[in-house]
Amino acid sequence: MVRGTNRRVVVVRSPDPQIFEEAIFIIREDLFRREDSADKVLRQARQAANAYLRKTTPPRRWYARLPATLYAGLGAVAAGIAWLAFRLVGV
Repeated sequence: MVRGTNRRVVVVRSPDPQIFEEAIFIIREDLFRREDSADKVLRQARQAANAYLRKTTPPRRWYARLPATLYAGLGAVAAGIAWLAFRLVGV
């Protein structure tokens, strides 16, 4: 239910737009009356967004960080070893 009132929001932009573009947090009005609370609110909003990402996205495997050229090179080496093994066996 939406009422016709002003709301303060914090928008946290994602460093990786493939997952989400931005997260919008609606802030309680009494928090901005204190002077140092704006930085705390922004820090907590970022922590909440990061916690959500850690919880919902699968962890990256170690082999997902390897470049594609390394996969191609390893495949070529494996094919060469298989060819050499078959040549030595006489198949």
